[in-house]
Amino acid sequence: MAVAIFAMFALGVWMVKLDYYSPYYNAAPNLHRSVGILLLIALLVRWLWRITNIKPDPDGLSPLEQKASYAAHWGFYVLLLGLMVSGYLISTPDGQPIDVFGWFDVPSVIKMRGLESSAGYVHRVVAYVVIALAVVHTLAALKHHFVDKSKILSRMWSGPPRPAINPEEENH
Repeated sequence: MAVAIFAMFALGVWMVKLDYYSPYYNAAPNLHRSVGILLLIALLVRWLWRITNIKPDPDGLSPLEQKASYAAHWGFYVLLLGLMVSGYLISTPDGQPIDVFGWFDVPSVIKMRGLESSAGYVHRVVAYVVIALAVVHTLAALKHHFVDKSKILSRMWSGPPRPAINPEEENH
């Protein structure tokens, strides 16, 4: 999801600079909205998974680091939800639904003139905050991996540790 968020940020920064005559003037926002809705669905599924599954062992983190990790993850979830809801509100205050790649429509739930301006401001500010915090979070993860020799980053990429295989059992 992190790579998609960075890509959406880059797309958003690029698309707001497009002029009316650009061939991407309509396509870029449509792509941004569609991917944004899919990321919102993924975020909600991830939230549900996080709430219903056992959290992995903190792997040598101090109590302060454990609390910071917990706060950072839930903070990201809240910021991402705010980012995605504000994006939705930018696109739907005229009462028109969001077409998601022609697969389905997400209806407008509120019709309010001028809402897109306020929602746009929130969306822009939260997007920059998310990216800044993601960079700090990435640097912290790299510090834990390379300086502290923690296995957290490896576990994030490969899943929980697997039991060691006994070479003698493999040959039989």
